[in-house]
Amino acid sequence: MVKPWQRGRGPLAFICMAVVGLCLLSYWLPQPRAAEPYSRIVLMADAHLPVRTEVVQDVAKQLRIEAAKEKTLQDINGWDDVAQVAVLGDITAERGTVEEYAYAVRYFEALKKTLFPMVGNHDYMYADTLSEKGKHLRADARERQEKLERFKAAFHLPEVYYSKQEAGYLLLFLSPDSLDGKYLTELSPRQLAWAQQQLEAKPQLPTIVFFHAPLAGTLAPYNKEANTPNFIAQPEAALAELIQRHPQIFLWVSGHTHTPATNASFASPVNVYAGRVTTIHNADMDRETIWTNSLYLYPDRVVVKTFDHKRGAWLEQLERTVYLPKR
Repeated sequence: MVKPWQRGRGPLAFICMAVVGLCLLSYWLPQPRAAEPYSRIVLMADAHLPVRTEVVQDVAKQLRIEAAKEKTLQDINGWDDVAQVAVLGDITAERGTVEEYAYAVRYFEALKKTLFPMVGNHDYMYADTLSEKGKHLRADARERQEKLERFKAAFHLPEVYYSKQEAGYLLLFLSPDSLDGKYLTELSPRQLAWAQQQLEAKPQLPTIVFFHAPLAGTLAPYNKEANTPNFIAQPEAALAELIQRHPQIFLWVSGHTHTPATNASFASPVNVYAGRVTTIHNADMDRETIWTNSLYLYPDRVVVKTFDHKRGAWLEQLERTVYLPKR
């Protein structure tokens, strides 16, 4: 017989207590995150690692810029919903030297996200030595190739251009790689042919192109370099034809021009190329205030958001939505 003070301690009572305990435990334990309705890509442009000492000569400022770059990496690591990070060229400070590449590798080793790096002109275009007047010298074909190989070895890539399918999109990661071209950001004929093949093979997929330089005419002429041949994607005519033949291209993501988020051209109607391809400009990171854009890939649209890493705040006035091309 169960005594009064023993009531509630039978098998059924213990089962009830166990169920209650499990419910309480599940309440306090961290819950698994629900799958996000988007895939998020953070964009980093013109990191110029460690810092352009030939441009920024004040040592104290150099240290502040390096600290800002470290904080940017920490911020990105802290974003749980980030799928990958695309780095839009000019990863190295000035001339793509062995020392600059070594620093860049150490910097990105701390990144906890999937990295998709691309070449910029400062990563391969210039000789290691400066002119007698301290100016950059164009590298010859042999040295350009050597630096492209250095880039591939640093980031464990079989080639400096590649593609990926993500969330129903085709992502093309292109790099300037011309060994004899006269422009700073020029694709080789071999790479253009490869891009053509990729687009022909997947015409049903909305396509985003990532490249160091923007498309022609997608900035207001706010300085003497905007929209000039060395500051747009080249070869201009061949790329115009590629875009015209492949209407699935609707976004072009670039750096190179160092256009800050405070500039009116950063997010403007002028960014639309040929009436249908939106260029997303990205500021350089060689500054004390660093901004990064994030692409949120939804099934029917891409939302672009800009983050101020110095203030730790989103710039809501720069948020944009780009809808997929109609079929």
